[in-house]
Amino acid sequence: MGNHIPEKVRSVHLIAVCGTGMGALACMLKDMGFLVTGSDNAVYPPMSLFLENKGISILKGFDGEHLAYRPDLVIVGNAVRKDNPEAVRMLEMGLNYCSMPQAVNRFVASGRKAILVAGTHGKTTTSSILAWMLMTAGLDPSFVIGGIVKNFDSNYRLGKGGVVVLEGDEYDTAFFDKRSKFLHYDPYIAILTSVEFDHADIFKDMAHVKTAFDGFISTIRPENILIAYDKDPRIDELVAGRRIHVQRYGKQAASKWRIGDCSIDPPWNRFEVLFGKESCGRFRTQMMGEHNRLNALSAVAAAHHLGVGYDAIARALETYAGVKRRQEVRGVVKGVTVIDDFAHHPTAVYETIRAVRPFYPDGRLIAVFEPRTNTSMRNVFQEQYASAFDLADLICVREPPLLSKIPEGERFSSEHLVADLKKKNRDAYYFPETSAIIEFLVGAAQPGDVVLIMSNGGFDNIHERLLSALAG
Repeated sequence: MGNHIPEKVRSVHLIAVCGTGMGALACMLKDMGFLVTGSDNAVYPPMSLFLENKGISILKGFDGEHLAYRPDLVIVGNAVRKDNPEAVRMLEMGLNYCSMPQAVNRFVASGRKAILVAGTHGKTTTSSILAWMLMTAGLDPSFVIGGIVKNFDSNYRLGKGGVVVLEGDEYDTAFFDKRSKFLHYDPYIAILTSVEFDHADIFKDMAHVKTAFDGFISTIRPENILIAYDKDPRIDELVAGRRIHVQRYGKQAASKWRIGDCSIDPPWNRFEVLFGKESCGRFRTQMMGEHNRLNALSAVAAAHHLGVGYDAIARALETYAGVKRRQEVRGVVKGVTVIDDFAHHPTAVYETIRAVRPFYPDGRLIAVFEPRTNTSMRNVFQEQYASAFDLADLICVREPPLLSKIPEGERFSSEHLVADLKKKNRDAYYFPETSAIIEFLVGAAQPGDVVLIMSNGGFDNIHERLLSALAG
């Protein structure tokens, strides 16, 4: 027994099943005909309903008795600690167990060409664009992606085609395997969008992050391909001297894939794609921002390598509906547009504001930020955040809601950030809780304004509450 997957599996239990990736895996296993159970502390919509609609039994809380039926395999989520009651009981019973990426490899990626999208930023968007391109071209792909893709109304798909698109996460795998998740895969094509410091709860410094990505690139076999962004000095260092086939993408003259002429014609973001010295045509998408043109470009390069024609690529980009929580317009009330976005890293905050700005030229851009991740609640980016809001007209910053989880000397200060913004003559305000932000915005927002709400969490349902308050 122990940390491996047996040859014959009929029943599977997932510890911490309500995570985005774990929930997707549970649904895929159910679709494959396995008996699937799962447990979690945080059982609430939408993931709880998503799983229940699939007929998956969700057991509330963690209890060793949940394993009394002796499942053939236990899949352990990376949020599960070794002192978790189910993890303890699993080991006592000598049950077979594995991590989520090990299970994805065995049950989903096996026999398919894996397209792995990695990088600090843009993984979910790039993965979902590529999956939609392959679907539009009739390749019937499978995918596991860290967000709900609107074109599929799902974050996973089991297709009959020979390709699977995987979002490659640098976060650690499980309590028994502290390596990054993306090290478990064997990519036929890999995309690398960016390498920046993030996940301060598991990475010590930039050198530590680069070690993880160095390992990722080392998993790519010489006959396979890495599509790598061309304006990141850390990527330059990581790909130098490699014996793999590397194609660079971006705007540098020497790169294989490049963005040519581009323009913004709301709701369209238009751009030309160049392959070597040839133009592949002009494309348009409703995704905002230069960073999304670059995400699309990397997906074009991967799709082309898989034999997808430019006509299908053009149709896919025009009809791509985006990912929930990525520049998602949640509503417009009395001329005020409320947009939801997942941005939390300073680079992502800056690029998201820069992307949205030209699409709403007539009003103000009001940025609302909740630091919630393990990194954004630490003071590692305290100074950098002061420059992330340069293109916003008005800035609201909430007190981090889970600050007690962070050691006292390492905590991020929203009040400090607002003070720094005011020194730069920015119109910035600090709020201890969400209700005060809503009350402020009802008085401050005017017709034509855009309220861009950025958080990787639920932010106390601020989007719907604000829309209701504006209407009332």
